[in-house]
Amino acid sequence: MARIIKEEEALEEALRLARGGLPIAIPTETVYGLAADACNGEAVARIYEVKGRPRFNPLIAHVADIKMAERFASLSPAARLLAEHFWPGPLTLVLPARDDAGLSPLVTAGLDTVALRCPKGFGARLIAALGRPLAAPSANSSGKVSGTSAQAVERDLGERIELIVDGGPTPVGVESTIVKVENEELVLLRPGGIAAEDIEAVAGKPLQRGAKGIQAPGMMASHYAPDAPVRLNVSHVEADEALLAFGPERVEGAEGARATLNLSPSGDLREAATNLFAHLLALDAARARAIAVEPVPMEGLGEAINDRLARAAAPRQ
Repeated sequence: MARIIKEEEALEEALRLARGGLPIAIPTETVYGLAADACNGEAVARIYEVKGRPRFNPLIAHVADIKMAERFASLSPAARLLAEHFWPGPLTLVLPARDDAGLSPLVTAGLDTVALRCPKGFGARLIAALGRPLAAPSANSSGKVSGTSAQAVERDLGERIELIVDGGPTPVGVESTIVKVENEELVLLRPGGIAAEDIEAVAGKPLQRGAKGIQAPGMMASHYAPDAPVRLNVSHVEADEALLAFGPERVEGAEGARATLNLSPSGDLREAATNLFAHLLALDAARARAIAVEPVPMEGLGEAINDRLARAAAPRQ
């Protein structure tokens, strides 16, 4: 059973386990990550084993800063501009991988690119102390809802890992935005904690969309899924459904829902993103026949929220 240690007291123990090749759960600003030394193949393999994750699905390597990123990838002027503006923070850049840089091949899943992110807080301190990147997908069973608290991680993975570092609820609440930088073109692979419009404003160019295949984490059609089926953009609540609400007005039949949680009563998309995974898990615990989801606007962080909801509602793989 995993020990839960407050982040203020956890660095020494987390560093010991990371050096020993064991995965640990750590808080980041997005969601909790299942972290292990990205240069240690056995450690990375343990991430896949703990999560039950398909090995064709690549991982994000988390770095301490741009200098560390340059050891593992080539940063074009466009990539450097985005890194300088948004790091540390919830932006992952998919970049050409350097040959023989030392990352485990399991991190890139056979691709010639690597996904890099510079996190805030405890993760950054741990990476700096380790001196190597941490591979850190979300700390949950593969395809399930991402954990945004130490307690959520413990319920899912507590019997499979030794340590959960408790940093409290994560402030962003959805995973990072992933952008591939290719020949100075920017391709949005996954919407996330930074709105596409904000990235475009800094880059001075539009993000391309429509990427094919698995080029980065979080691109599988079915992902972030609770046990209950998910029904999107509902206009009414059916019998024995739980309701994931948004905004001040309710759809028809809301009063009869088995359980109701509102992502943001005021319609604030940032608050909605923060609450998304925790609310899905809580409604799943109600054991309703399905979870009905009220419409969420497709603007700003709403793009990331709708992306996660669509994957949660997709046919299970």
